[in-house]
Amino acid sequence: MIKTGMGSLVPRLLRQQTATAQSTVVSVKNYATEATFETKPFKLHNLKEGPPTSCKVSRDEAINYYRQMQTIRRLETSAGNLYKEKLVRGFCHLYSGQEACAVGMKGAMRPQDNIISAYRVHGWTYLMGVSPKGVLSELTGKQGGCARGKGGSMHMYAPNFYGGNGIVGAQVPLGAGVALACKYKGNEGVCLALYGDGAANQGQIFEAYNMAHLWKLPCIFVCENNGYGMGTSAERGSCNVNYYQRGDVLPGIWVDGMDVVAVRLATEFAINHVLNIGPVVMEVYTYRYSGHSMSDPGTSYRSREEVQEVRQTRDPISSFKDKMLAAGLATADELKAMDNEIKKEVDEATKQAKADTEIGLPELSTDVYSQNLEGDIRGCTPGSWLKHATLKRAVNL
Repeated sequence: MIKTGMGSLVPRLLRQQTATAQSTVVSVKNYATEATFETKPFKLHNLKEGPPTSCKVSRDEAINYYRQMQTIRRLETSAGNLYKEKLVRGFCHLYSGQEACAVGMKGAMRPQDNIISAYRVHGWTYLMGVSPKGVLSELTGKQGGCARGKGGSMHMYAPNFYGGNGIVGAQVPLGAGVALACKYKGNEGVCLALYGDGAANQGQIFEAYNMAHLWKLPCIFVCENNGYGMGTSAERGSCNVNYYQRGDVLPGIWVDGMDVVAVRLATEFAINHVLNIGPVVMEVYTYRYSGHSMSDPGTSYRSREEVQEVRQTRDPISSFKDKMLAAGLATADELKAMDNEIKKEVDEATKQAKADTEIGLPELSTDVYSQNLEGDIRGCTPGSWLKHATLKRAVNL
């Protein structure tokens, strides 16, 4: 549901004709400068009050959210094509369908806040400051990548982004450690530690819950519930699929992960909670369009009709686009021009990534340590040693 600045409802079929007139403030180009968006109710655990279910969104914020989600979708399309061309080797896990989760959380984060996640992180890498070319070059193992091509799809990093991590669930206690560092430094920062519904049954996650609660760490444990842990549905893999309730005494919030505004509201609430009270579990209920990874067609354990229904009824980008148009925050022509601009940008980044070169063999032993105290490092064969060198400092120091 959308309200303009005056609070009246905008009929969907008349959105472009009426939305501008209903807005409180209108720019010289007849755009609404802000609109009030309403969300689905949040589900709460061990909380008396939760996030607000409506908020004002400015035109600039809406345009930014749309641009970010559409760029991530384009990046993932390019990544999938590069994988099919065998230019991306190893694993490749796409985020298509889950864009509102990352963009909503990033919209609430402050400069001192941090995030750590699993391996579905191409979009997060872009949001945390790496260019599309830097993401795609990393995927293809080229020197223009954010980790000089040495990390690949599952190990990307940026300032305040402690990477995608390949061991299922292992990033969660690391995230609690980043939150401990924030508390130790006294910088009022928090850490969002992301994991999937498939990883939610890992014992180390519950250990991290326990320590975070005892030490009152500023950590938001985020379960991105996309319905399937690899090829197993959540219902078949978990005895309790209410992941926001599984922190025991930790408070929990359930949020519609297909609504970028709802995710932002929930994250803002969670940041305030962990800074003043203690850690919280947040479940973002979302969906992935592709399989678990590019090697998984994603159709043996779910039907094509299921995927298509979500695309048609719950897609985070098209639904937010409809809200923007209904509220008069943008015109269809403007968003179409933006789509073309994003496509051109990602296509050019793809071309540059293909033309980029790999690092030389001597560089393989650089920056293994941020501060090397060991001297030479062991090579790949017994008795072999490599010289350690530093090209640049690690991004999170």
